[in-house]
Amino acid sequence: MMEKYLTIREMCDAFNVTARTLRFYEAKELLFPVREGQKRLFTKRDQARLTLILRGKRFGFSLEDIRQLLDLYDMENGEHRQLEASVQMAEQRVEEMEEQRAELATAITELKAQIDWGKGTLADNGMKQAAE
Repeated sequence: MMEKYLTIREMCDAFNVTARTLRFYEAKELLFPVREGQKRLFTKRDQARLTLILRGKRFGFSLEDIRQLLDLYDMENGEHRQLEASVQMAEQRVEEMEEQRAELATAITELKAQIDWGKGTLADNGMKQAAE
């Protein structure tokens, strides 16, 4: 059975990415499309890799982290090793995101207090000016 390739346009449409993004991932050796003259043809493997790349980016993983995970698949017992590493990286990323969320919550609380102080100061100054 012949493998179904996707053209760069079909990949862009299927994954909602630009051709530039696909070429970038190819240049970073994350995707390996088959070349037919000037055409790039993406295999099922490229499609699966792009799914993982986009998911990893959405979760805040670096391209290097993503590359390491993708490369594990090609090693002996790769699927298991890839899953194990993915879980470990995901746990670490969740921890980082929860820290960021706590820092953001603190910053929001402090900023709201500053806004309240500023509004109060403006109101006080407004009353003083009206009394003069």
